[in-house]
Amino acid sequence: MPEPTLISSRDNPLFKELRKLGADNAAYRKTGRYWIEGDHLCRAALQRGLVPAIAVLATSVVASPPVDFRPSARKIVVLADALFAELSSLESPAKLGCVLELPPPVPVQAGVATVVLDRLQDAGNVGSILRSASAFGFRQVIALKGSVALWSRKVLRAGMGAHFGLTLIEGIEVADLHALQVPLVVTSSHQGDRLGQRPLPSPCAWVLGHEGQGVCRELMDQAQVFVSIGQPGGEESLNVAAAAAICLHASSQDWSELAQGSKVASL
Repeated sequence: MPEPTLISSRDNPLFKELRKLGADNAAYRKTGRYWIEGDHLCRAALQRGLVPAIAVLATSVVASPPVDFRPSARKIVVLADALFAELSSLESPAKLGCVLELPPPVPVQAGVATVVLDRLQDAGNVGSILRSASAFGFRQVIALKGSVALWSRKVLRAGMGAHFGLTLIEGIEVADLHALQVPLVVTSSHQGDRLGQRPLPSPCAWVLGHEGQGVCRELMDQAQVFVSIGQPGGEESLNVAAAAAICLHASSQDWSELAQGSKVASL
């Protein structure tokens, strides 16, 4: 177990590095590391077997930390509470966090259930979509160029640990999606069958478009399946994260029914 290192000065080089990771949403792209804060996220990372490069605790929680980093963290740092408050991006600092290594880049996987983010900008929406993807069995999420940074602190916080069970691929061009080799499915308010009126392809890639502009024309032209979401209440459109949850759940239900039918047929 590493001996804790006490930092009491804001001029400490390691503290400056930690503060940059916590404040700069794109710092992870240069450093290959990212910062998470709070017992929920830290516990979720440890449960997935991730090894913190640096565990950070405020002095007030060292005696009984909500998360025990000692068995796994490669380095443990203790900050004075005032310094931790400077590092934190939360209104009420959680007093513990850790630095994790970014997963190595991977190519687009063919033939797997996928969510494609087309230039989504809102961190809360993206984090919510990652949670839905994880919940409903979509293990690959692809963010096209122009989308919000997937490993930024706000997306991580909104994702509530979903990041740690997903394969996330950023900076992809539309042309790169040919490697998926699965049908692209797009929701549309003016074309396609109502969701639930026809079986959804399995596996498939759900394309979720920009909050204001929707799915780009190039992707619309490549889509093989269009569906609409019934809204008997009369609203014109749904928030993209809400629409994603509905669509991904519908796909998971179709998969379950298909699997159950195959099981019955084999008896």
